[in-house]
Amino acid sequence: MPLAVTSVTGPVDVDKLGAILTHEHLHMQFDCALQMPPKDLKYPNEPKETFALHNLGIVRQYPYSSKYNTKLDDVDTRAIILDEILRYKAAGGGTIVENTVEGIGKNLSLLKQLGLESGVTIVAGTGFYIACAQSHSVLCYSVETMHDIMLKELVEGNQDGIKCGIVGEIGSSWPIEDFEKRAIQATAYIQQETKKPVTFHPGRNSEAPFEIMRIFTEAGGDPKDVVMSHLDRTFYDEDQLLEFAKLKTFTQYDLFGTETSHYQLQESIDFLSDAQRIYKLKLLKDNGHLDQITVSHDIHTKHRLANFGGHGFAHFLQNVVPKMKVRGFTEEEINAITSENPKRWLSQGAEKI
Repeated sequence: MPLAVTSVTGPVDVDKLGAILTHEHLHMQFDCALQMPPKDLKYPNEPKETFALHNLGIVRQYPYSSKYNTKLDDVDTRAIILDEILRYKAAGGGTIVENTVEGIGKNLSLLKQLGLESGVTIVAGTGFYIACAQSHSVLCYSVETMHDIMLKELVEGNQDGIKCGIVGEIGSSWPIEDFEKRAIQATAYIQQETKKPVTFHPGRNSEAPFEIMRIFTEAGGDPKDVVMSHLDRTFYDEDQLLEFAKLKTFTQYDLFGTETSHYQLQESIDFLSDAQRIYKLKLLKDNGHLDQITVSHDIHTKHRLANFGGHGFAHFLQNVVPKMKVRGFTEEEINAITSENPKRWLSQGAEKI
């Protein structure tokens, strides 16, 4: 019998998922990342000015200094988000895994509407983002409370019966805070019960992915069901990346399309270009880890959407895949990265239909 993943519109045969983006946001707010721009920089203040051509370069350099830019839950975003998804579909995309969880504005009803209108499979995540994004009451949740909330969203769904299909992105800072440790432990217990796929957001330190996996596995979690996100801005030492890959998690490069070397959220980091990201994929492939690679864009601000002057959800399929072919990736290897690997990940805990 075929297996089906849980999408926001119901069960979907895993063999009909097509190309899969494993880490995106279609509706969220990211106020927790807001930062002041440099004092000597004339930064746009008014929403209508934020994406004018004369200052779009400034927004791209300092994206987290614009409150307007960090909102994907406003009227302007809702007016264009369906078009953004359809652009991805036209480029050959089949599935989007939506990683918005508690603390950054999850909206399952909107995701279902977008899935129905676009025909693209949307798989939603359950869980909790980093501690600084949470209310005081949520920060007091016990492991058991978090476990019960996530289990309900996976098994029963929300008030309208819309179910989540993965656990995550489960967020943590560096050092990992107590609330975040409890969320990781609760995730491990959920994974043992349901076998559902898991995705983690690590803090911006190369030790963070290792520490997350230590907490997760000590609580009984299975590394093979895990995607470790944002390795683009977490591992810069190649030996460390390959050492982490030995844990058998999925190693995810999910910031494709971000081409500025300046990383506002941690200025000590020299951000990778897409060409450098392709090199990292090749490094993993050449060292026997092809079957662990997943990719995405992690679009979470307006300026990265096509309608606001960005690359959009179609970017990887339209622009990165041709470059990968130039760098020696075969069609079979590209298909493994864009389809087969994420399909195998999503198949964890899938139901028979």
